[in-house]
Amino acid sequence: MLYELETHQRRWTITHPQVMAILNCTPDSFYAQSRCQTECEISRKAERMLSEGAAIIDIGGVSTRPGAIVADEEEEVRRLRVALSAVRSVHKDIMLSVDTFRPAVARMAVEEFGVEIINDVSEGGAAANGGIMAEAARLNSVYVLMSVQPTLARTINVFQEKCKLLQAYGINSVILDPGYGFGKDLEQNYALLAGQQTIAEIFPDYPLLVGVSRKRMVWQLLGLTPEEALNGTTALHFAALQQGAAILRAHDVRQAHETIRIYMQLERYR
Repeated sequence: MLYELETHQRRWTITHPQVMAILNCTPDSFYAQSRCQTECEISRKAERMLSEGAAIIDIGGVSTRPGAIVADEEEEVRRLRVALSAVRSVHKDIMLSVDTFRPAVARMAVEEFGVEIINDVSEGGAAANGGIMAEAARLNSVYVLMSVQPTLARTINVFQEKCKLLQAYGINSVILDPGYGFGKDLEQNYALLAGQQTIAEIFPDYPLLVGVSRKRMVWQLLGLTPEEALNGTTALHFAALQQGAAILRAHDVRQAHETIRIYMQLERYR
């Protein structure tokens, strides 16, 4: 595994799978234990995530769970300023990602707090000037392109189309996210994961980010709740690594990091 990405702050080389820790500064994320809102809560959680092996902290100010009320831009900015300031107080050099689909929010995060990754859940949103892709290009940030398509074939088609657009904007540091839980039912999620290696083979220069942590595809299948879905999440994390994942976006950092270590040990003997 070898990926070379460049941000406005550093050259980032990925030689083995890494953990992107999820830090939600929202009051309504689907997994209640992931919610942090005060500076003290956020800084403590960030410190623990780093000690448990997080390479990146992904901070979101708007819940994307089904049925959630989408906070307006002003509120998203307010939440993120609190969270980003708290995390920076813990570690000034940690790689930060902002989970947003709004260009102005991304700009604030990059310019005020040095965020290096724009994690966009809108599949590129509007492609016109001022869109999230154009903003990522202006900010010289790593851009996460997430699919909201229901099948492997449509996901690949959209990735091919959008990657051409990203190249036209001058963005070469791209991470691809198949978008588990977005625009897909239970069966479609598992069918996509089973074929995920195909994405890695078609796009060998772009690392794959997988976000399955405690999602409906785990707890719905097993008849559980998100709070009970850690074991199932770990099983899917291992499967995702076998299918080419380079980054695991996870609530439970220690467990994800341990999964990566076990996977890498097995890979030594293949």
